[in-house]
Amino acid sequence: MNETLSVRVARKTTEALDICSFELVEAGGGKLPPFSAGSHVDVQVGDGLTRQYSLCNDPAASHHYQIAVLRDPKTRGGSAAMHERVNVGDLIRISAPKNHFALAHDAQRHLLLAGGIGVTPILCMAERLAATGGEFEMHYCTRSRERTAFADRIAAAAFAPRVQFHFDDGPAGQRFDIAARLATPEPGTHLYVCGPKGFMDAVLATARAQGWPEPQLHYEFFAAEVAPSATDESFEVQVASSGRVVVVPKNQTVVQALAAAGIDVPTSCEQGVCGTCITRVIEGIPDHKDLYFTPEEQAANDQFTPCCSRAKSARLVLDL
Repeated sequence: MNETLSVRVARKTTEALDICSFELVEAGGGKLPPFSAGSHVDVQVGDGLTRQYSLCNDPAASHHYQIAVLRDPKTRGGSAAMHERVNVGDLIRISAPKNHFALAHDAQRHLLLAGGIGVTPILCMAERLAATGGEFEMHYCTRSRERTAFADRIAAAAFAPRVQFHFDDGPAGQRFDIAARLATPEPGTHLYVCGPKGFMDAVLATARAQGWPEPQLHYEFFAAEVAPSATDESFEVQVASSGRVVVVPKNQTVVQALAAAGIDVPTSCEQGVCGTCITRVIEGIPDHKDLYFTPEEQAANDQFTPCCSRAKSARLVLDL
Protein backbone atom coordinates (compact mmCIF):
# COMPACT_ATOMS: atom_id res chain seq x y z
CA MET A 1 0.00 0.00 0.00
CA ASN A 2 1.21 3.51 -0.69
CA GLU A 3 -0.61 6.07 1.46
CA THR A 4 -1.74 4.46 4.70
CA LEU A 5 -4.03 5.60 7.47
CA SER A 6 -3.93 4.63 11.13
CA VAL A 7 -7.41 3.70 12.36
CA ARG A 8 -8.80 2.38 15.61
CA VAL A 9 -11.41 -0.37 15.87
CA ALA A 10 -14.32 1.39 17.58
CA ARG A 11 -16.78 -1.50 17.31
CA LYS A 12 -16.76 -5.18 16.36
CA THR A 13 -20.17 -6.77 15.75
CA THR A 14 -21.33 -10.24 14.77
CA GLU A 15 -23.62 -9.59 11.79
CA ALA A 16 -24.38 -13.21 10.84
CA LEU A 17 -22.87 -16.67 11.18
CA ASP A 18 -19.11 -16.30 10.51
CA ILE A 19 -19.44 -12.61 9.58
CA CYS A 20 -18.17 -9.74 11.73
CA SER A 21 -18.31 -6.05 10.97
CA PHE A 22 -15.68 -3.57 12.13
CA GLU A 23 -16.25 0.13 12.65
CA LEU A 24 -13.01 2.02 12.06
CA VAL A 25 -12.30 5.57 13.20
CA GLU A 26 -9.30 7.81 12.58
CA ALA A 27 -6.72 7.10 15.30
CA GLY A 28 -6.51 10.73 16.37
CA GLY A 29 -10.25 11.33 16.26
CA GLY A 30 -10.22 13.31 13.04
CA LYS A 31 -12.06 12.92 9.76
CA LEU A 32 -11.34 10.16 7.29
CA PRO A 33 -10.91 10.66 3.52
CA PRO A 34 -14.22 10.71 1.63
CA PHE A 35 -15.32 7.73 -0.43
CA SER A 36 -18.01 6.77 -2.91
CA ALA A 37 -20.30 3.75 -3.03
CA GLY A 38 -18.42 0.66 -4.22
CA SER A 39 -15.10 1.70 -2.64
CA HIS A 40 -12.80 -0.62 -0.74
CA VAL A 41 -9.75 -0.25 1.49
CA ASP A 42 -6.65 -2.41 1.73
CA VAL A 43 -6.25 -3.60 5.32
CA GLN A 44 -2.92 -4.68 6.81
CA VAL A 45 -3.97 -7.65 8.90
CA GLY A 46 -0.54 -8.62 10.20
CA ASP A 47 2.21 -11.06 9.24
CA GLY A 48 2.66 -9.19 5.97
CA LEU A 49 -0.90 -9.89 4.88
CA THR A 50 -2.96 -7.26 3.08
CA ARG A 51 -6.60 -7.86 2.18
CA GLN A 52 -9.26 -5.80 0.44
CA TYR A 53 -12.59 -5.11 2.16
CA SER A 54 -15.47 -3.04 0.80
CA LEU A 55 -16.80 -0.07 2.75
CA CYS A 56 -20.43 -0.67 3.61
CA ASN A 57 -21.47 2.44 5.51
CA ASP A 58 -23.01 5.68 4.26
CA PRO A 59 -20.48 7.55 2.08
CA ALA A 60 -21.73 10.75 3.68
CA ALA A 61 -20.16 9.66 6.99
CA SER A 62 -16.80 11.35 7.50
CA HIS A 63 -15.77 10.04 10.92
CA HIS A 64 -15.88 6.28 10.43
CA TYR A 65 -15.64 3.44 7.94
CA GLN A 66 -17.41 0.10 8.24
CA ILE A 67 -16.18 -3.17 6.74
CA ALA A 68 -17.51 -6.71 7.14
CA VAL A 69 -15.40 -9.86 7.00
CA LEU A 70 -16.47 -13.42 6.31
CA ARG A 71 -14.43 -16.03 8.13
CA ASP A 72 -13.55 -18.20 5.15
CA PRO A 73 -12.75 -21.85 5.89
CA LYS A 74 -10.38 -21.72 2.89
CA THR A 75 -8.72 -18.59 4.29
CA ARG A 76 -5.11 -17.82 3.44
CA GLY A 77 -4.89 -16.18 6.84
CA GLY A 78 -6.54 -12.80 6.38
CA SER A 79 -10.09 -13.46 7.49
CA ALA A 80 -9.00 -15.65 10.40
CA ALA A 81 -6.67 -12.89 11.60
CA MET A 82 -9.46 -10.31 11.43
CA HIS A 83 -11.87 -12.52 13.38
CA GLU A 84 -9.43 -13.84 15.97
CA ARG A 85 -6.83 -11.12 16.51
CA VAL A 86 -8.45 -7.76 15.72
CA ASN A 87 -10.46 -6.40 18.62
CA VAL A 88 -12.07 -3.17 19.83
CA GLY A 89 -9.41 -0.61 20.66
CA ASP A 90 -6.77 -2.06 18.34
CA LEU A 91 -4.92 0.19 15.91
CA ILE A 92 -4.57 -1.09 12.35
CA ARG A 93 -3.34 0.44 9.12
CA ILE A 94 -5.44 0.75 5.99
CA SER A 95 -5.14 2.43 2.61
CA ALA A 96 -7.15 5.40 1.55
CA PRO A 97 -10.38 4.29 -0.18
CA LYS A 98 -10.14 3.10 -3.79
CA ASN A 99 -13.04 2.59 -6.15
CA HIS A 100 -12.89 0.15 -9.06
CA PHE A 101 -16.61 -0.64 -8.72
CA ALA A 102 -18.34 2.72 -8.98
CA LEU A 103 -21.98 3.41 -9.74
CA ALA A 104 -22.69 4.55 -13.29
CA HIS A 105 -24.47 7.79 -12.52
CA ASP A 106 -25.71 8.18 -16.09
CA ALA A 107 -27.64 4.88 -15.88
CA GLN A 108 -31.42 5.05 -16.00
CA ARG A 109 -31.76 2.05 -13.69
CA HIS A 110 -29.53 -0.15 -11.55
CA LEU A 111 -29.76 -3.91 -11.01
CA LEU A 112 -27.82 -4.86 -7.85
CA LEU A 113 -26.93 -8.54 -7.35
CA ALA A 114 -25.23 -9.65 -4.13
CA GLY A 115 -24.03 -13.10 -3.17
CA GLY A 116 -23.05 -13.71 0.45
CA ILE A 117 -20.42 -11.31 1.76
CA GLY A 118 -20.57 -9.55 -1.62
CA VAL A 119 -23.45 -7.61 -0.09
CA THR A 120 -21.00 -5.11 1.40
CA PRO A 121 -20.45 -2.86 -1.65
CA ILE A 122 -23.93 -3.65 -3.00
CA LEU A 123 -25.61 -2.48 0.22
CA CYS A 124 -23.61 0.74 0.13
CA MET A 125 -24.80 1.26 -3.46
CA ALA A 126 -28.43 0.62 -2.53
CA GLU A 127 -28.29 3.12 0.32
CA ARG A 128 -26.63 5.72 -1.89
CA LEU A 129 -29.15 5.25 -4.69
CA ALA A 130 -32.01 5.48 -2.22
CA ALA A 131 -30.58 8.74 -0.85
CA THR A 132 -30.16 10.27 -4.31
CA GLY A 133 -33.43 9.06 -5.81
CA GLY A 134 -31.88 6.51 -8.16
CA GLU A 135 -34.06 3.75 -9.62
CA PHE A 136 -32.88 0.27 -8.62
CA GLU A 137 -33.74 -3.25 -7.55
CA MET A 138 -31.57 -5.49 -5.42
CA HIS A 139 -31.34 -9.27 -5.12
CA TYR A 140 -29.43 -10.73 -2.15
CA CYS A 141 -28.53 -14.43 -2.36
CA THR A 142 -27.16 -16.36 0.63
CA ARG A 143 -26.86 -19.95 1.77
CA SER A 144 -29.32 -19.44 4.62
CA ARG A 145 -31.00 -16.75 6.68
CA GLU A 146 -28.50 -17.21 9.51
CA ARG A 147 -25.70 -16.34 7.08
CA THR A 148 -27.42 -13.17 5.82
CA ALA A 149 -25.50 -10.15 7.10
CA PHE A 150 -27.31 -6.83 7.54
CA ALA A 151 -30.75 -8.42 7.07
CA ASP A 152 -32.26 -6.28 9.85
CA ARG A 153 -30.61 -3.13 8.50
CA ILE A 154 -32.11 -3.78 5.06
CA ALA A 155 -35.54 -4.69 6.46
CA ALA A 156 -35.64 -1.39 8.38
CA ALA A 157 -34.60 0.70 5.38
CA ALA A 158 -37.04 2.78 3.38
CA PHE A 159 -35.87 0.92 0.25
CA ALA A 160 -36.68 -2.53 1.71
CA PRO A 161 -39.50 -3.14 -0.84
CA ARG A 162 -36.89 -2.97 -3.62
CA VAL A 163 -34.86 -5.85 -2.11
CA GLN A 164 -35.54 -9.56 -2.57
CA PHE A 165 -33.81 -12.17 -0.41
CA HIS A 166 -32.98 -15.59 -1.84
CA PHE A 167 -31.84 -18.49 0.38
CA ASP A 168 -30.22 -21.66 -0.95
CA ASP A 169 -31.96 -23.70 1.75
CA GLY A 170 -35.37 -22.09 1.17
CA PRO A 171 -38.26 -23.16 -1.05
CA ALA A 172 -37.42 -23.50 -4.73
CA GLY A 173 -39.82 -20.71 -5.70
CA GLN A 174 -37.82 -18.02 -3.87
CA ARG A 175 -34.41 -18.91 -5.28
CA PHE A 176 -32.85 -16.44 -7.67
CA ASP A 177 -33.33 -17.45 -11.31
CA ILE A 178 -30.36 -15.85 -13.02
CA ALA A 179 -31.37 -16.96 -16.51
CA ALA A 180 -34.89 -15.61 -16.18
CA ARG A 181 -33.88 -12.25 -14.71
CA LEU A 182 -31.17 -11.62 -17.30
CA ALA A 183 -32.99 -13.14 -20.27
CA THR A 184 -33.38 -9.82 -22.05
CA PRO A 185 -30.84 -6.96 -22.11
CA GLU A 186 -32.39 -3.80 -20.72
CA PRO A 187 -31.32 -0.54 -22.38
CA GLY A 188 -30.28 1.99 -19.75
CA THR A 189 -30.03 -0.62 -16.96
CA HIS A 190 -26.60 -1.25 -15.47
CA LEU A 191 -25.90 -4.52 -13.66
CA TYR A 192 -23.63 -4.75 -10.61
CA VAL A 193 -22.56 -8.06 -9.09
CA CYS A 194 -20.33 -9.03 -6.19
CA GLY A 195 -20.03 -12.32 -4.31
CA PRO A 196 -18.39 -15.74 -4.52
CA LYS A 197 -16.62 -16.45 -7.79
CA GLY A 198 -19.11 -19.15 -8.86
CA PHE A 199 -22.04 -16.79 -8.40
CA MET A 200 -20.32 -13.96 -10.24
CA ASP A 201 -19.20 -16.22 -13.08
CA ALA A 202 -22.77 -17.46 -13.53
CA VAL A 203 -24.22 -13.95 -13.56
CA LEU A 204 -21.64 -12.51 -15.95
CA ALA A 205 -21.65 -15.52 -18.30
CA THR A 206 -25.45 -15.40 -18.51
CA ALA A 207 -25.54 -11.65 -19.09
CA ARG A 208 -22.92 -11.83 -21.83
CA ALA A 209 -24.61 -14.81 -23.49
CA GLN A 210 -27.90 -12.90 -23.56
CA GLY A 211 -26.29 -9.85 -25.15
CA TRP A 212 -25.99 -7.43 -22.23
CA PRO A 213 -23.45 -4.82 -23.42
CA GLU A 214 -20.13 -5.00 -21.59
CA PRO A 215 -20.22 -1.30 -20.54
CA GLN A 216 -23.42 -2.08 -18.58
CA LEU A 217 -21.74 -4.84 -16.55
CA HIS A 218 -19.95 -3.87 -13.35
CA TYR A 219 -18.26 -6.31 -11.00
CA GLU A 220 -15.50 -6.73 -8.46
CA PHE A 221 -13.80 -9.95 -7.46
CA PHE A 222 -12.02 -10.15 -4.10
CA ALA A 223 -10.74 -13.69 -4.22
CA ALA A 224 -9.69 -16.17 -6.85
CA GLU A 225 -7.98 -19.50 -7.12
CA VAL A 226 -5.03 -19.15 -9.45
CA ALA A 227 -4.24 -22.78 -10.16
CA PRO A 228 -1.20 -23.89 -12.14
CA SER A 229 -2.04 -24.97 -15.66
CA ALA A 230 -0.61 -27.95 -17.52
CA THR A 231 0.32 -25.52 -20.29
CA ASP A 232 2.42 -23.27 -18.00
CA GLU A 233 5.99 -23.01 -19.29
CA SER A 234 9.01 -20.92 -18.44
CA PHE A 235 9.41 -17.66 -20.37
CA GLU A 236 11.40 -14.44 -20.27
CA VAL A 237 10.49 -10.94 -19.19
CA GLN A 238 12.59 -7.99 -20.26
CA VAL A 239 12.72 -4.77 -18.25
CA ALA A 240 12.33 -2.02 -20.84
CA SER A 241 14.22 0.65 -18.89
CA SER A 242 17.41 -1.40 -18.50
CA GLY A 243 17.12 -4.16 -21.08
CA ARG A 244 17.66 -6.74 -18.36
CA VAL A 245 16.13 -10.15 -19.07
CA VAL A 246 14.75 -12.32 -16.25
CA VAL A 247 13.70 -15.92 -16.71
CA VAL A 248 10.34 -16.86 -15.13
CA PRO A 249 10.33 -20.59 -14.31
CA LYS A 250 7.11 -22.55 -14.72
CA ASN A 251 6.72 -22.80 -10.93
CA GLN A 252 7.18 -19.08 -10.22
CA THR A 253 5.10 -15.98 -10.89
CA VAL A 254 6.50 -12.98 -12.71
CA VAL A 255 6.42 -11.02 -9.45
CA GLN A 256 8.39 -13.74 -7.66
CA ALA A 257 10.98 -14.03 -10.44
CA LEU A 258 11.46 -10.27 -10.59
CA ALA A 259 11.73 -10.05 -6.79
CA ALA A 260 14.44 -12.71 -6.82
CA ALA A 261 16.29 -10.52 -9.33
CA GLY A 262 15.95 -7.50 -7.05
CA ILE A 263 13.10 -5.87 -8.95
CA ASP A 264 10.07 -5.18 -6.80
CA VAL A 265 6.54 -4.82 -8.18
CA PRO A 266 3.90 -3.59 -5.67
CA THR A 267 1.32 -6.29 -4.91
CA SER A 268 -1.61 -6.73 -2.60
CA CYS A 269 -4.00 -9.61 -3.31
CA GLU A 270 -1.56 -11.76 -5.38
CA GLN A 271 -4.62 -13.34 -7.01
CA GLY A 272 -5.26 -11.02 -9.94
CA VAL A 273 -8.31 -9.32 -8.46
CA CYS A 274 -7.20 -5.97 -7.02
CA GLY A 275 -5.19 -4.32 -9.81
CA THR A 276 -2.34 -3.15 -7.58
CA CYS A 277 0.38 -4.78 -9.68
CA ILE A 278 -0.87 -3.85 -13.15
CA THR A 279 2.09 -3.49 -15.50
CA ARG A 280 2.15 -2.21 -19.08
CA VAL A 281 3.19 -4.73 -21.73
CA ILE A 282 5.24 -3.20 -24.55
CA GLU A 283 5.87 -6.38 -26.54
CA GLY A 284 4.68 -9.96 -26.33
CA ILE A 285 1.39 -11.68 -25.58
CA PRO A 286 0.30 -12.20 -21.96
CA ASP A 287 -1.53 -15.29 -20.75
CA HIS A 288 -4.19 -13.53 -18.66
CA LYS A 289 -5.24 -15.32 -15.47
CA ASP A 290 -6.68 -12.30 -13.66
CA LEU A 291 -10.26 -11.45 -12.73
CA TYR A 292 -9.64 -7.71 -12.82
CA PHE A 293 -9.73 -6.80 -16.52
CA THR A 294 -12.76 -7.04 -18.78
CA PRO A 295 -12.50 -9.47 -21.71
CA GLU A 296 -11.93 -6.50 -24.03
CA GLU A 297 -9.12 -5.17 -21.84
CA GLN A 298 -7.49 -8.59 -21.78
CA ALA A 299 -7.77 -8.88 -25.56
CA ALA A 300 -5.83 -5.62 -25.99
CA ASN A 301 -2.77 -7.37 -24.47
CA ASP A 302 -1.19 -4.04 -23.51
CA GLN A 303 -1.19 -4.64 -19.74
CA PHE A 304 -1.33 -7.58 -17.36
CA THR A 305 -1.20 -8.64 -13.71
CA PRO A 306 2.26 -10.13 -13.04
CA CYS A 307 1.14 -11.56 -9.70
CA CYS A 308 -0.66 -14.39 -11.51
CA SER A 309 -0.68 -13.95 -15.29
CA ARG A 310 1.99 -15.46 -17.49
CA ALA A 311 3.02 -15.32 -21.16
CA LYS A 312 1.89 -17.00 -24.36
CA SER A 313 4.91 -15.63 -26.19
CA ALA A 314 8.52 -16.55 -25.38
CA ARG A 315 9.18 -13.07 -23.99
CA LEU A 316 7.28 -10.13 -22.57
CA VAL A 317 8.83 -6.66 -22.62
CA LEU A 318 7.51 -4.79 -19.58
CA ASP A 319 7.30 -1.07 -18.89
CA LEU A 320 9.42 -1.26 -15.74
